[in-house]
Amino acid sequence: MTIELHPDAKISAWADIEDSIRGSRIVIGADSVVDSFVKIKPVGGSGDLVIGERTTINSCCVLYTGNGIHIGNDVAIAANCTFAPVNHEFMERGRLIRDQRFRPSKGGILIEDDVWIGAGCVLLDGAILRRGCVIGAMSLVRGEVAAYSVQAGNPLQVKGWRR
Repeated sequence: MTIELHPDAKISAWADIEDSIRGSRIVIGADSVVDSFVKIKPVGGSGDLVIGERTTINSCCVLYTGNGIHIGNDVAIAANCTFAPVNHEFMERGRLIRDQRFRPSKGGILIEDDVWIGAGCVLLDGAILRRGCVIGAMSLVRGEVAAYSVQAGNPLQVKGWRR
């Protein structure tokens, strides 16, 4: 079994956490919450999903493990977010996209401590959310987000700074 749940983690009976067939780990830390209808799916690579302590993932989020997701402590993730640390190859039009497999990793997704991610956000491979940043609802995150910045949109734009 590659799923490691801390005894104090709170996992809804309606969450769907699939075990990896490739041996990647799913680790959920103490006092973290995985709400109902959260889907965790090991697919698209052999990266681990590591969730720190006191982190909350609200309803209807989807996390594909892909090239790995590392979420720090005290992170708040609102409902309906998608984490996709993987991307399909598609350039050869003479081959079906599904047969082209995946592009090389951009490093997975890294979320440092004390981050708030608003509802409906999408985080892609290579996203790095530095400590204390805030991401507004319905935003697309593809690169690095500065510590303590408040950003939103597509493309992502700085809206302000935490003081």
